[in-house]
Amino acid sequence: MDIHTDPIEMQTLCRSIRRKGRTIGFVPTMGALHEGHFSLIRQARAVADICAVSIFVNPAQFGPSEDYAKYPRPFEKDCDAAGREGCDLLFAPKSSDMYPENYLTRVAVIDITSRLCGASRPGHFRGVTTIVLKLFNIVQPDYAVFGQKDAQQAIVIQRMIDDLHVPVTIVVAPTVREPGGLAVSSRNAYLTKSERDDVPRIYQALHLVEQAFEKGERSAQSLKSFLESRFAEARFFRPEYCEIVDTTLLKPLDHIKTTALVAVACRTTESGTRLIDNVVLGALKEE
Repeated sequence: MDIHTDPIEMQTLCRSIRRKGRTIGFVPTMGALHEGHFSLIRQARAVADICAVSIFVNPAQFGPSEDYAKYPRPFEKDCDAAGREGCDLLFAPKSSDMYPENYLTRVAVIDITSRLCGASRPGHFRGVTTIVLKLFNIVQPDYAVFGQKDAQQAIVIQRMIDDLHVPVTIVVAPTVREPGGLAVSSRNAYLTKSERDDVPRIYQALHLVEQAFEKGERSAQSLKSFLESRFAEARFFRPEYCEIVDTTLLKPLDHIKTTALVAVACRTTESGTRLIDNVVLGALKEE
């Protein structure tokens, strides 16, 4: 595995790879790699000739009260893990190279970024789309792989590449879960024992919503009320939002006729850890 830190050097190398007719699958990460990231790397290897991974803790997507300073940065461990999983190129730029002095450009997708996580994290998705477009311009991938856990992020990035005609195909890989159902996340390391015992309720409730949908329930309000009632039983987390929305504009639904995203964000009561999760309810015919 080759490791590069200079954006121009990485861009030149990736351009050379593509000139040789080889495809690049790309996994952008903030490091602290875990099984969820490894599944994305394996997916990138499956769809492309070369697998590239970036590690960059992006300051632009953290709010002033969020955990940028304490976000884990086990770089050497991450490099070893990425190499074992089949990463060919690892890009780890410095913040000063990605955001040099007098940097003035931001990339903003409007409307859909004001909902769900965007409602409580103003500016977050602007930071995400800015860094992702910069990384796309440097790595020039044919495919970019994202996780279903970050469903809103994947939808926002898909909108950005559609609107700006970015020649990248987005691949969304399934959420990887711990044995109890909790979605794998770097932030899970912050959880206290009491919280860890309680947070599997998040996916358990989502799974029960899936089952109710499969049995014929089509009222989004009924499903949402059921979800909220299950969360009310939790002792060590509180929901920030529970929403059932369409998968294009992320607008709340009344009656589910097509694919719907059931998305939740919760914050734990002891460590203050923010956890997100979601399930997608399948496409339906008009009823």
